[in-house]
Amino acid sequence: MQLTMENSLQCLFQAIAKAQDESELRQPVMAQVGEYFAATRWGLMFLDEFPTVDANTPGIIRLALSLDHNPVLRYLVERHAPVHEEVILPPGVWQTICPRADHGHVMTGPIVHNGQLVGGIAFTRHRDNSAFDAQNLADLSALCLHLSTRLAALRVQPIALPTLNYDKLTSRESQIAELVAQGLTSAEIGAALWITENSVKQALKRMFRKLKVSSRAEMVAQLAGREAGRSSSQISAM
Repeated sequence: MQLTMENSLQCLFQAIAKAQDESELRQPVMAQVGEYFAATRWGLMFLDEFPTVDANTPGIIRLALSLDHNPVLRYLVERHAPVHEEVILPPGVWQTICPRADHGHVMTGPIVHNGQLVGGIAFTRHRDNSAFDAQNLADLSALCLHLSTRLAALRVQPIALPTLNYDKLTSRESQIAELVAQGLTSAEIGAALWITENSVKQALKRMFRKLKVSSRAEMVAQLAGREAGRSSSQISAM
């Protein structure tokens, strides 16, 4: 059984190493990792993608992103080390901090670059399922090392695909547009960005209104067309 588990982990290492861009790491590689950990939800996020917390931010989001309220996030930020809730809290206490049933157990690990925490990966399980354990934590530590290394390499590579023009879109909307361009469904985008499918659909409605389009294909074509047009102008000017 242990041999099978080790082989599965090696397969994940190989999938990470072969990923051609960040979108591939978010989905489908992260989907494989989520399945490996028998997670209900999973996601890969960078610190610069976290939403700005202000008076209009829903209370549950403010609490989730608060280092004072969220001890799991605080542990990750302070130590740059993988953790699950039962490492730092007595059994059952996490559920009083986070009441969501599908976040009944949580495990997170760091993405590190040049000695700095730049992001993290997170997994949740339903409260009726078993908590994450020491073996999960050891495996996550290994995966975070491979992810950090691969992401560092990808971020210094030139972008192979045409870059879309996101002038009118927020950072989150730009992420969604990029995943739409990759052909992901709303459910897959939600899993990749660790948000609900409904949040993706509502964001797409706002994006359609901003861009005055009525479909995903039209949106991607318009964004790509703008970028192409701008590149042609730059070439002509040169």
